[in-house]
Amino acid sequence: MTVETQPHPIADPLPRGILQPPPSAQAREWLSRIAKIAPVIEEYRAAAERDRVTPRAVIDAIRDQGLHRMWVGREFGGEQLDLATGSLVLRALARIDASIAWQVGVQGAIGRLSDYLPEPAARKLFGENTELVVGGINPSGRAERVSGGFRLSGEWGFASAGTHAEWLVCAAFVTEGGAPVKREAGPEMRMVFVPSADAEFSDTWHTTGLRGTGSNNYRVTDVFVPDDFTVDQAELLRPPSPRATRAYPVGYYDFGPFTTASTAVGIAQDALDSIKKVAVEKTPAGGTSTLAASHTAQEKLGRVEMLVHSSRLLLDDAAQQVTAFGETGGDALSALVRLTSSTVGEQAVAAVDIAHAMAGTSSLYTSSRLERAFRDVHAAVKHMTLSPTNFEMVGQYLLGGTLKMRR
Repeated sequence: MTVETQPHPIADPLPRGILQPPPSAQAREWLSRIAKIAPVIEEYRAAAERDRVTPRAVIDAIRDQGLHRMWVGREFGGEQLDLATGSLVLRALARIDASIAWQVGVQGAIGRLSDYLPEPAARKLFGENTELVVGGINPSGRAERVSGGFRLSGEWGFASAGTHAEWLVCAAFVTEGGAPVKREAGPEMRMVFVPSADAEFSDTWHTTGLRGTGSNNYRVTDVFVPDDFTVDQAELLRPPSPRATRAYPVGYYDFGPFTTASTAVGIAQDALDSIKKVAVEKTPAGGTSTLAASHTAQEKLGRVEMLVHSSRLLLDDAAQQVTAFGETGGDALSALVRLTSSTVGEQAVAAVDIAHAMAGTSSLYTSSRLERAFRDVHAAVKHMTLSPTNFEMVGQYLLGGTLKMRR
């Protein structure tokens, strides 16, 4: 097998890396798409940070390359990209701009709902509509059951890329006569899709990291939604029902963590690239040689390299398992995915923190990629899919209990 140790094809020339197999032909094709739009992302990166929203020109470039539909089935106008390659795409994007990777990942996760929606609704949302479909998946609204559908009201947060969305998904508790509908497993919840024109946005996204995502709050007030534009949340715990248009025989919650975890690893890779540059160029104050000559710095760099490398391997392995056993793996597969995502999140933070500290005062400045990586990775791991809670919940399962999302 031919192997390579060269830097990532979209990265600047860097000092040596450890041995890695070359990307597949499909991966190279997708990396070339990213290379085409990298100059646009870089041009507007500072503006996105300043304005707390990604400029339209970048969204158009992403859309033109099909990145926003990479995990939507071909029958609904998507690319139906395999999970491992999609993870690689997000990691590559995060090395340029984590906010862009985050938004593409969110769109990818929401795109997975196309396999659960009735086919006409999925086609309208993801095929006929060429804009983004994003929203809030934390159930913070109410969907009152009425004839033919629901009347939706509520407020949701973290609507990444919401400014550029044509449709919004809103996770809501189902009510009848104003009272919550209860099931044996808990309250009934629905993923409800509404046109973005029916929502009112609030300027709430003033954050430490991932500033360019524009993840503002939005409110919907008493909007009627046909039943076909909703998905029962309980169905997302299982693979979508078989049908000719189904793109992935994988449960929603076994797919989604790859979006956030992949972005976190991409941030860590950016930090690794950055500290290598700093180490060979910087002579610490009062020193006589570069940081690269320090035995302590060399040891720390080796640790960062392996934290990033092992995180990539964990993601790739989990992607293989999900692809092979998405329909049959059950709780054992879900446990693997959840442990992988939280482990990768912790390792990404550790890698960035070490690199950030190694750079000394150089990483204090906003001109430093390490300053940006530090803020972005600490923001990314706040997402529930990367939460340490996964260790507790999987531990409970491993000791004979039920695999829960949270207590």
